[in-house]
Amino acid sequence: MIALLQIAQLLLNIVWWIIVIQAILSWLVAFNIINTHSDLVRTVWTALGRMTEPLYRPIRRIMPDFGALDLSPMIVLLLIYILGEIVIPNIAASYIGVA
Repeated sequence: MIALLQIAQLLLNIVWWIIVIQAILSWLVAFNIINTHSDLVRTVWTALGRMTEPLYRPIRRIMPDFGALDLSPMIVLLLIYILGEIVIPNIAASYIGVA
């Protein structure tokens, strides 16, 4: 059981970094430091969008529209933090306490 929780923690860390990288890339594209005319940038941008969109979509349905400001990545990061720092350690502690 502990191994499964460690795998879940690792996957949460990977998703965390994917969201952070996508946010940084979006800033670089928005400020025209890099552009999406490059095949590499366009490929990375599309891949990150396809990975994160299923996470953002339910949150975007619930949250009100703020125009150009998208708070769904921040909400997902907050949820990942809660899962990784509170939920998973408590499950592991209760499992170790029972065993």
